[in-house]
Amino acid sequence: MLIEFRVSNYRSIRDEQVLSLVPTKDKTYADSHLAQTGNTSIPTLLRSTAIYGLNGAGKSNLLKAISFLKSFVFESATIVQPGQLLNVQPFLLDNSTSTKPSEFEITFFNKGIRYQYGFRLTAERILEEWLLVYKTAKPQQWFKRIYNNKTKSEEYEFSAKLSGNRKIWQESTRQNSLFLSTAVHLNSEQLLPVFDWIVNKLACFSPGAIPLDFSINMLQNNEYKEDMEKFLISSDISITHITLVPRKQHRKLIQFNANISNIHSEELDVLWPQFHHKSESGKATFDLQDESGGTQRLFSLSGLILTILRNGQILIIDELETSLHPLLVIHLISMFHDPKINVNGAQLIFTTHNTSFLDADIFRRDQVLFIEKTRDQSTILRPLTDFSPRKGENLESGYLAGRYGAIPILGDMH
Repeated sequence: MLIEFRVSNYRSIRDEQVLSLVPTKDKTYADSHLAQTGNTSIPTLLRSTAIYGLNGAGKSNLLKAISFLKSFVFESATIVQPGQLLNVQPFLLDNSTSTKPSEFEITFFNKGIRYQYGFRLTAERILEEWLLVYKTAKPQQWFKRIYNNKTKSEEYEFSAKLSGNRKIWQESTRQNSLFLSTAVHLNSEQLLPVFDWIVNKLACFSPGAIPLDFSINMLQNNEYKEDMEKFLISSDISITHITLVPRKQHRKLIQFNANISNIHSEELDVLWPQFHHKSESGKATFDLQDESGGTQRLFSLSGLILTILRNGQILIIDELETSLHPLLVIHLISMFHDPKINVNGAQLIFTTHNTSFLDADIFRRDQVLFIEKTRDQSTILRPLTDFSPRKGENLESGYLAGRYGAIPILGDMH
């Protein structure tokens, strides 16, 4: 499970901001909204977090920072080319930070062990990289990498706990690639669980970018198909069942040969969902594109969320409520809070503008975060608990009244 994520000097985020899923001592909904970690130092973690803020405040940038860390760990040793500039943007509205490095750090549990991994970088190179492993209360620093600007050289510190061809991994790590990624690419068995967790457990999605693959793949398995249909039926849609039908699909291919380019199309066999509806007056079958936008999004989300729940992943999604009725979104959130459904420690992190979710019956107070911009246009993240709301306080009214910040200040157009 994800414990916390830290980022500084990235896009609209100047000073270090911390997204923490460590709960307060509040016992509200402890049996449902908190998951047991089996670790005495951090015994429970939040199953979900909702992030509020006005447009342009930096909500998406926070999620993009997590996505950047994941993608860079995955790509730096294999896809990033020697000498290639890295696609990282510092906070540009401050001369003191525009040329300084960006920093990312993630802390998580994997099979009962706590890992703390991070790096600092500019567009040209990695300046620092580290990994701490907590097999006991005392951390082991498995490796640390620092670029010495005076000697123009990389300096490494290794723990005896990290075995393998460390010298080869070090020599193979380019200035614009991560040691973690390089070592795993060169068959480090010890570092593989760290790499795998970051790459495979973090599931980052933006609005409208959720592929249908999850749902279509689940429909091909009878056990999962039943879950999919139950999910959609429980969402009060008049669907009785879903079938997959073969369909031809054309895909354009571009081939380059010396100075000649060739564009041609190939025909692929794909499976496409059809929805069977029933009413008091009759039956009908519709293709996916004939369904409403909300049903299409719910269908794509259903496969994704059921996959996330089964695999115990962390779903990080911008504007979860897009094209969905608020009650459907609450239904989705409740699945993460249900210990009978969420048995593998899956977590949900999402941004939203919908104030109806600010309800003490839906979230604990430590599950709500607010993002806003300061006068210098930098993004800050503040938990609702910083404002010490009273128990029973109407959180939606308090938010709309500006008690917690993170709302637009609307001026007169005249």
